[in-house]
Amino acid sequence: MSSSPDPRQNRLLASLPDEEYNRLLPLLKYVPLELKKILYEVNEPIQHVYFPLHGVISLLTIMEDESIAEVGTIGNEGFVGLPVFLGAEQVPGRALAQVSGDAMRMDTQAFKREVKPEMVLFNLLQRYTQAMFNQIAQTAACNRLHNIEERFCRWILMSQDRVHTDQFFLTQEFLSQMLGVRRAAVNKVATTIQKAGLIQYIRGKMTILDREGLESSSCECYAIIKAEYDRLLDGKN
Repeated sequence: MSSSPDPRQNRLLASLPDEEYNRLLPLLKYVPLELKKILYEVNEPIQHVYFPLHGVISLLTIMEDESIAEVGTIGNEGFVGLPVFLGAEQVPGRALAQVSGDAMRMDTQAFKREVKPEMVLFNLLQRYTQAMFNQIAQTAACNRLHNIEERFCRWILMSQDRVHTDQFFLTQEFLSQMLGVRRAAVNKVATTIQKAGLIQYIRGKMTILDREGLESSSCECYAIIKAEYDRLLDGKN
């Protein structure tokens, strides 16, 4: 563990008391999350749960015609494996790394055995579950009511919060899944926002040039989602 990044770069692990953290630490393994690495697959047993340190994990729904839609995202604020926490062994969805990064991984059986209702982590995961539900609900409303430029800016801001850098890679394929539009529309909106001086987007490399401008151009959903994560994970009612 000495050569690995600090596991407490994950917000949930950072919130644990030392005794509980040290008890769980031997069960955690550092793993890189390469671009498009699958963390769990449709209707297959979930073998591991993850506490991301950097990067963005996308939760995807796969239709019968193999079209894909993103329904949620997870970064270092959270946890990949809520179905396991809620008692399920598999789900009709896929989780994969859409922006490369790294994570602490725990075996599913060890997680079930060790994480008990009296633990701080159990309470944090309950609150995180509510925060994730809030994100999914707000995103559904956003996709229905807000224009593509506002949604694009929201997602770029959320991604930057999770990768902790002004530069990261996002494919047009992923952006089209995230926004629920064709790749031609992604190219058009990226060009518009780039001409406004807010970003630079070349061959999949996203560079944030004006974060304040992105916040002004985003819909209110970015601030609402962020505030709910802060409220719930900071232990506020």
